[in-house]
Amino acid sequence: MRLSTPAKTTLTLLAGLIMAAIYLPLMLVIANSVNATTSGAFPIKEFTTKWWVAAWNNEGVREALWTSVKVASVATAISLVLGSMVAFALSRYDFFGKSTVNLLVVLPIALPGIVTGVALNNTFKTVLEPLGIGLGLFSVIVGHATFSIVMVFNNVQARMGRMNRGLEEAAMDMGANMFKTFFQVTFPGFRSAFIAGGLLAFALSFDEIVVTTFTAAPGTETLPIWIFNNMSRPNQAPVVNVIAAVLIIASMIPVYLSQRLTGDDKK
Repeated sequence: MRLSTPAKTTLTLLAGLIMAAIYLPLMLVIANSVNATTSGAFPIKEFTTKWWVAAWNNEGVREALWTSVKVASVATAISLVLGSMVAFALSRYDFFGKSTVNLLVVLPIALPGIVTGVALNNTFKTVLEPLGIGLGLFSVIVGHATFSIVMVFNNVQARMGRMNRGLEEAAMDMGANMFKTFFQVTFPGFRSAFIAGGLLAFALSFDEIVVTTFTAAPGTETLPIWIFNNMSRPNQAPVVNVIAAVLIIASMIPVYLSQRLTGDDKK
């Protein structure tokens, strides 16, 4: 399909406007993290790194960072195991209700975060809390895993759908058992998708705030929750910009690596 010159120019301008609307505010946050003034004035007249030092020396920030890392790491580990298992089952076997299971696995990522958060909050308070399992770090991890699993599931299922099953059959014909075939033939075939899904799951969990708000116990703060709680404090505004800049960078890295992994498979 060939586009006329006016159409190309219009699409280019439209794409540029959309990119500017998305990324200019993010660049402004990063710029203000090194702005010497506390008012966030622009253009920047004096650069400084004192806000980064203040953020690092802030005990609340370090605790929130460690909490975010723990939650994202465990949620990602759960997502890698469960997402891969479900993707393998749906890709390799036919059974009653297969399409329903596929829908139920993907549905959490489509549901509004507030709906998932309220549902999990009610479940923990009314069902699990009487059994001794209340809101806390565990509930936050469960909440994050419910949608992070979709990242792994989608990546692994898409890759397994393109794999040559004849290689697995040939391995088993040559005497390899089910486990040996999986770890030496099947898993290497979707390994890059497995890693890419894990990176996306980690990034999604690390940045999540809505579900966390409803599943965290009082006093439990991840970095996004810390930002939300300190945005209204004028003396914390520069430090908030630093933490927001960290989140932007921390999100870009796994997304970039994930794209590189999936891009290499298409060559």
